[in-house]
Amino acid sequence: MAETFDFPCDLVDAQLELRSVRSELSALYKRLPWSVEPLPGWTHTKDGGRYFETKRPDSPGWTDEEKQQVNDLRARQMELVTFIYVHDFWASCTDPVAARSALKHVTAPDTAPTRDG
Repeated sequence: MAETFDFPCDLVDAQLELRSVRSELSALYKRLPWSVEPLPGWTHTKDGGRYFETKRPDSPGWTDEEKQQVNDLRARQMELVTFIYVHDFWASCTDPVAARSALKHVTAPDTAPTRDG
């Protein structure tokens, strides 16, 4: 039977915000050009001795605003990870590994799944 944990609200809030920050950072990376700095694209073919073909368009690089967005999100992610990692709750927990795993799956109260009849 799965053990349930009574996580402090600040720990749950930090975990939920961490999930949100990671999601936002991932979406930002997907929108950004493939290179931080402007670089020319390329095309590699199997005929050129490669195992598979690859192709990249020219990259205009990231703007200063985009670099700042990434830096801000990464800094916030590090703050949250540190807060979660050093939280006092872990010292009082009998099975911190199971608790950490359970915390990663905690959902916000308004997004909790419902059961039909």
